[in-house]
Amino acid sequence: MARVRAAYHDPDGTRYGIPTYWWRGAPPGYATRRQLRAAGLRPGGQPIAAQILWRGVGGTRAAYLYRVDLARPKRTATPAQLRAVRAALTARRTCPTCRQVRPYCIPRSLGECIDCHEGGTA
Repeated sequence: MARVRAAYHDPDGTRYGIPTYWWRGAPPGYATRRQLRAAGLRPGGQPIAAQILWRGVGGTRAAYLYRVDLARPKRTATPAQLRAVRAALTARRTCPTCRQVRPYCIPRSLGECIDCHEGGTA
C-alpha cells in the first residue's frame, strides 16, 4: 500500500472519527450524493457513514459517503411545484420595461432587457 493510501486508510474511524478510505478504495455499499442521485436515490436523513480523502488542489479533499441500503427513493416534484418553477423562470425572462418575454434571463445588473438598456425597443 502506498504511503498516501496508508495515510487515508482508517476503516475503524479511530484517526478521523468516521471510517475513512482513499480514492476509489471504499467498499461496496457506500455511495456519494452524486452516485445516489444517479441511481434515483437520496440520503433520506441518514448521517454520513464514511468519507474518502485524497490529496488535491489546495490540500486534502473529502467526499462523504452514505449507505446505499438506507437510501430512499428520490422525491418527485408535484404539478404545483413544477408550475411555480416555470412561473419563476418566466418572470426572470420578462423585461419590466417593455413587458416582453426574452429568450434569456434579464441581467440583474441592468434591470431590463438588453434592447431597452441600449435605448431601442424591439
